[in-house]
Amino acid sequence: MGRGNDTSGKRVGKMNETLLTIDHLSAAYDKQTVLHDVNLTVNRHDYLGIIGPNGGGKTTLVRIILGLLKPSGGEIRFYQDGNPVKSVKIGYLPQYNNIDQKFPISVQEVILSGLSSEKSLAGRFTQAHQKRVQHTISRMGLEGLENRTVGQLSGGQLQRTLLGRAIISDPQAVILDEPDTYIDKQFEARLYELLAEINKECAVIVVSHDINTLKQHAKTMVYVMGTTAPFS
Repeated sequence: MGRGNDTSGKRVGKMNETLLTIDHLSAAYDKQTVLHDVNLTVNRHDYLGIIGPNGGGKTTLVRIILGLLKPSGGEIRFYQDGNPVKSVKIGYLPQYNNIDQKFPISVQEVILSGLSSEKSLAGRFTQAHQKRVQHTISRMGLEGLENRTVGQLSGGQLQRTLLGRAIISDPQAVILDEPDTYIDKQFEARLYELLAEINKECAVIVVSHDINTLKQHAKTMVYVMGTTAPFS
């Protein structure tokens, strides 16, 4: 049988396409080693759960992936369409307690800030940007809350707002740091439904202490305590 019209192999190739690799990576603060010999590969549609104790290096690993911290040894490489690139677009949802809820910024403005790198030379957003914001607000179930400030939101509403900011730029991966903190079980279920939808578009990396919940959703899991090890 001919293969001219068979695109399934291409689809599988895209699904398995490497997004980033970490090889023998180490990191240190004040000459004290936090991570050593970390090895990890993340593919385009991976759903990776990262677990481990406090102080084990989870946050350090995330900061290195985000480009906020340079490793002291080893390498991290990024790829796009199979080719090495300097970086890839990554959305980030920080820990809840790192958010200044007293800052007077609205839901709409928070989500729009995820497009800051796409501003015009005059520093303005376009009508197309505004349409993307409205689409994201709808997708996150935040209709009617556009003008509320972050301090007026529930924990679940704030998490959805920050998730909207993380995905609005169509990133190749989105990283969530303890996303189920300060939210109730009802919204936790909706959060993981949203992540399953997002995973159809990009890689999802979730850092969490909630091993049981994460095991229900992540495709693969790694345990971080100074280095990385598979977890099942």
